[in-house]
Amino acid sequence: MRTAIFGGSFNPVHKGHIHLAESAMEELELDRIFFVPSGISPHRSSADYASGSDRLEMLRLACRGHDNFEVSDYELQSERVSYSIYTVEHFRRLYPDDELFLLVGSDMLLSFDKWYKFEEILKNVTLSVVSRQSGDAADLQKKAHELSAYGRIFISSSCPVTVSSSEIRKKIAKNSEWACYLDENVVQYIRLKGLYYHDALNEVS
Repeated sequence: MRTAIFGGSFNPVHKGHIHLAESAMEELELDRIFFVPSGISPHRSSADYASGSDRLEMLRLACRGHDNFEVSDYELQSERVSYSIYTVEHFRRLYPDDELFLLVGSDMLLSFDKWYKFEEILKNVTLSVVSRQSGDAADLQKKAHELSAYGRIFISSSCPVTVSSSEIRKKIAKNSEWACYLDENVVQYIRLKGLYYHDALNEVS
């Protein structure tokens, strides 16, 4: 089978994440995608996060109706920092005969050679990149060429959806319009739980 891993904070999951997954599903002819919310992030303080259980539930709500989307709590259950290599190795053990793909946004590609054990990641997966902003095609192709020495890189041709979780959190905290960026079930969950309404406005993505 062709199996993709899509990791991230998903804080909260938004339509851009779902668009990225749908684009990859079609272009790569995937059989399934595992959304993997991060536990202990190597890049930011966990104080910026909604709880793991909340982020997991929002993902499950956003993935309803997508038969090929699954949600994994692997990183949330782990007690170590959520480096992608550990997650890749986990899915390689679970599905030794599958062709594995790792889905990332274009901003992640440009710094991918700074990731922990990035060479090992590329030995195990095809890195699939979906643009998150217009006009970055040249930079992406250049970086993909550099990284191709270590493994396979696929650049999606789909149009980007320019929305970020950090901007959504700021809009919620400022009581600006934000519901249009999220699945309606996720919107209801955030309102019910009161998530992000009191977050600091100057937090980073």
